[in-house]
Amino acid sequence: MGAALLITLREGIEATLIVSILLAYLKQLERTDRASLVWWGTGAAVVLSIAVGAVIFSLEGEFEGTAEQLFEGLVTLTAVSVLTWMIFWMRRQGARIRSQLHQRMDTALVAGGSAIAVLAFVAVLREGIETALFIFAAAKGTAVASGGVLEQLLGAAIGLAIAAGLGALLYRGGIKMDLRTFFRVTGGLLIVVAAGLFAFSIHELQEAGAFPFLTGTAFDISAALPDDSGVGSILRALIGYQANPTWLEVVAWLSYIATVGTLFLRPSAAPAPRRADATTAA
Repeated sequence: MGAALLITLREGIEATLIVSILLAYLKQLERTDRASLVWWGTGAAVVLSIAVGAVIFSLEGEFEGTAEQLFEGLVTLTAVSVLTWMIFWMRRQGARIRSQLHQRMDTALVAGGSAIAVLAFVAVLREGIETALFIFAAAKGTAVASGGVLEQLLGAAIGLAIAAGLGALLYRGGIKMDLRTFFRVTGGLLIVVAAGLFAFSIHELQEAGAFPFLTGTAFDISAALPDDSGVGSILRALIGYQANPTWLEVVAWLSYIATVGTLFLRPSAAPAPRRADATTAA
């Protein structure tokens, strides 16, 4: 549950932040008559994102054996790639989201009503499709029993509900949140989650015969800390813990943590954003 909750909480905050900025800017321009178009675009994006997620989960049922392992491995690897890109994109561009959305809204207002709906639709759809990919990867990569997928879906629902609540409070000015700190902390946690998903994708591809090397078991501590019960199952749900990984899985996990973690912790060359951009109370 933990991995999906964390992922959807962050993605949900990004989506609600986008909607809040668009609505607040329309209010600032005294064009609240156009706010309904933002909601129409947002609603359409949410519906399409759910449909994409349903298609991804249903497609898995069309495969068996090696084909299923290849599908799960490749989709999870894609999710890890997108998740990694998203972490660094937000680190670089997060401070400029507000100004970029304001510029696009100015253009959309000139173009006409449908352009406003399209602006909200495209912005939210990207977050939605990313979320669909991540939920699938988390559900498959951290599921430890027949109920594992349902637990991850429940975690995703809780994460989205919390994000929606926080987004509403941000928009109405009920709370102030240091978004730079939020995205920095969640970015670090997501790197650990992504490392586990990366190792899982390697595991599935190895099972399918794509990587027929370093297949020996690196260690086996299943007797002391099994990954299908107790603390081990919690760790698997959070970070993709495996009690008996192959050598390639260990190499993949360590390489991801070392490479991505180092890049993430490296000081940014970009100038620090203004406080008004870093703290949102739209």
